[in-house]
Amino acid sequence: MKPLTDHQSFEFKIEGMSCASCVRRIEKALLATDGVSSASVNFATETGKVEVGADTSQDTIYAAVKNAGYQAIAMEDASSVNATNQGGRLFILSGMLTIPLMLPMVGEWFGFNWLLPIGLQLMLASIVQFYFGFRFYRGAYAALKARSGNMDSLVALGTSAAYGLSIYNILIGHAGHLYFESSAVIITLVILGKWMEARAKNQTTNAIRALQDLRPENANLIENGIEKIVPANTLQIENIILIKAGERVAADGVILSGNGYLNEALITGESLPVEKQEGDKVIGGSINIDGLLTVKVTSSNAESTLAKIIHLVESAQAKKSPLQKLVDRISAVFVPVVLVIALVTLLTWGFVTGDWTQAIISAVAVLVIACPCALGLATPTAIMVGTGLAAKRGILIKDAEILESTEHVDVVAFDKTGTLTEGKPRVEQIDAFVGEGKQLLGYLKGLQQGSEHPLAKALLDHATKESIIAERFELIHTLPGLGMRGQLEEGNYWFGNKRLMLNVGIEASLLEDYSEEFAIKGNTLSWVARQIKPNTIELCGLVQFQDTLKSSAIEAVSRLHELGIQTCLLTGDTQDSADVIAAKLGIDFVRAEVMPEHKADVVSQFQLEGKKVAMVGDGINDTPALATAHVGIAMGAGTDVAMQTAGITLMQSDPLRVVEAITIAKKTQQKIRQNLFWAFIYNLVGIPLAAFGLLNPMVAGAIMAVSSVSVVLNALLLRLVKIT
Repeated sequence: MKPLTDHQSFEFKIEGMSCASCVRRIEKALLATDGVSSASVNFATETGKVEVGADTSQDTIYAAVKNAGYQAIAMEDASSVNATNQGGRLFILSGMLTIPLMLPMVGEWFGFNWLLPIGLQLMLASIVQFYFGFRFYRGAYAALKARSGNMDSLVALGTSAAYGLSIYNILIGHAGHLYFESSAVIITLVILGKWMEARAKNQTTNAIRALQDLRPENANLIENGIEKIVPANTLQIENIILIKAGERVAADGVILSGNGYLNEALITGESLPVEKQEGDKVIGGSINIDGLLTVKVTSSNAESTLAKIIHLVESAQAKKSPLQKLVDRISAVFVPVVLVIALVTLLTWGFVTGDWTQAIISAVAVLVIACPCALGLATPTAIMVGTGLAAKRGILIKDAEILESTEHVDVVAFDKTGTLTEGKPRVEQIDAFVGEGKQLLGYLKGLQQGSEHPLAKALLDHATKESIIAERFELIHTLPGLGMRGQLEEGNYWFGNKRLMLNVGIEASLLEDYSEEFAIKGNTLSWVARQIKPNTIELCGLVQFQDTLKSSAIEAVSRLHELGIQTCLLTGDTQDSADVIAAKLGIDFVRAEVMPEHKADVVSQFQLEGKKVAMVGDGINDTPALATAHVGIAMGAGTDVAMQTAGITLMQSDPLRVVEAITIAKKTQQKIRQNLFWAFIYNLVGIPLAAFGLLNPMVAGAIMAVSSVSVVLNALLLRLVKIT
C-alpha cells in the first residue's frame, strides 16, 4: 500500500473493542508509531482516525492496531455482515443452553426438584463458557499481550472463576454446590447487553446514514443532445443533467432552464419546499417535487455541499471533547483498579470468614458488575445523537469542543446585513443636494459598475428600473469598509458611509444633521461627495437603503433572552440607524459604525469582560470576528470562507437556527452529564455491594449489561427533546 500524502488524515474501522479502556490502549499504540501526529478512537462508532506524515503507510497504522490486540479494516472494506442480527442469534443460542441450567434454581422457588444430571450440566456450561464465551477469552488474551486489561478480562476472569469453582466441587465430591448457572447466565447476559448496546448505537448513526442515502446512484446526463443514464459519482463540472419530477438532484448546480419546487429538508432543515427557477442554485440530494429542470453541474461529487455536510457531521462525531479525554484517562486505570478490588475482596472474605466459596462468589460479582463500557459510551453517544439531531435541522457543528463552548455562551453578537435582515436592500430614497436626482443616480450607477456589494446591487437595480444611463468613470477604486471612489475629468466622486465622508473632509456636524433627520426609519445611509475645485469637497447627495428585517429575528432575540443570553448588534451603519433596528428587535448592545476589521475587536472587548461570545455572520468581512469568538456561527447563505472559519454552520439563513444550535448544545451537554453520572453511580454503588457479598453474580451480570444499554438509550432520548 502506498504511503499517504504529507499530513493527511484517514479513518478506518476497528474490530475487537469491548470497552473504553480499549480506546486508550489503541490510541497509545498509534501515537507511539513513527509519523503519527494525532490519533483518535471512537468507541461508539468503532472507528479510528489518524493524521500522518508522508512516510507513514496505512499498513503501518493497521499493524500498530494489530499489535495492540485489535483488527483495523479500511472503511470501504468493512464487512457488510449485520453485526446486530449476529449478536441476536448468539444471545438466543446461548440462552437456549443456559435456561436448563437455571431450571433447578427456579424449581426450588416452587418446591420442585429439577436438578439436571451433573454430566449434562457440565456439557451445557462448557459449551456456553468456551464457545459463546470464547470472544471474551480472545479479548482478554489480546489485552494481556498488551499488558493491559479490558471488560473482556473481567468477564473472562469472573466466569472462569465460577466455572472453575464448580469443577473443583465436583472433584472433591460437593456436587450439590455447583455454579455453572452463574457462569452461563453471566456470559448470556453480557452477550444480551452487547446486542442491545449495538442496536441502540446503531440508532445514534441514523443521521449520517440518512445523509448518505441522499446521494442518488444515477444521473440523467445530456451529451450532444442525447440523454443517457450514468453513475452520479462520475459527473464532472460543466456537465448538463436533467432532473425529472420526483427525482433527487444528482449534483450541485445551477438551473439552465425549467422551474419547480425542491424539497431540501434533510439538507437545510427547511420543512417547506423551495421554489427554484432559471439561474437559481440547486443542492445535490434535494428532491425535485414537480417540473423538469436542466442543470449545469458546478461541483464534483467530493466537493459537493452534501459531501461537505457529511464530512462535517462525521468529523464532529469523531473528535473528542475535553471531558471525553478525561473519561478515557479514567477508563485506562479502571480495569486494573477493579482487579485489585476483586483480589482484596477474595482475600478478605477468605481469611476473615474462612468461607472461600463465598469469597470467590463475591470476587466474581465484583468482576462482572464493573462496567467500563458505560463510561466509554456516555459522551460519544450523546454527541452523536446531538450532532445528528442538529444536522437534520440544517445545523452543522464542527466538533465536540464547539458543543461545550456553545453551552456556555452568554452573549450573541449579530452582524446586521444577511443575518438579522434579508440582505437584499433596496433604494428607499435619493436626495440630491446639488443638481437633479436622476443626474446623481447616473453618477452612482457608473461608480458601482461591477461591484458585488449588496448596496451596489440595490443601486444598480434601481437605476436600471429608472432607465438611467451610467456615467463613464476613468478610474474606480474600492475602499474596503468605506465605499467607492471614482475619477472623472471634472474631478473625483466618493460614495460611501459616514466615515468615508469624514475622511475626505466633510464636516461632522453636517452629517449628523442629516443622520438625525433620516435615520429614524432605521435605514442605511450612504453619502455622495464630489471634488469641485482642488482641495474643495462638497456633499452633493444622500441615498437611503432599506433592508427588511427577517420575520424570525424578533422571536430569535426574545428566545435568546429567555435562555439568559444577551445580544449585540454589530454594523457599519450610523449610530442612529442602528439604534432604531436594535429597539425594534429588543437587542441589548449596539456597536455601530464599526469597520469590518474592527468587528473582531468588539468581540475581544466582550471577552475581556469575562463573557463567552458567539458571533453570527455571513460575509467574508465577518471571518476575523468569527475566528475570534468562542463560537463562530456562519449563515449558510454566506461565503465559503466564513463557513470554514466558523464552528457552527447554519444551512438556512434563519436567526432562529442560532437559538436551536445553542439549545441543542445545552441539551447534549446535559445528556453527557446525566450519562456520566449514571455510569459512575453503577460502579460506585455496585462494586461495594458486590464486594460485601450483597449481590449474586448473576444479578451483577444483569446490572452490568443494563448499565451500558441505559446510557445509550438515555442519549437517544435527545431525539425527543423539544428544540423549537
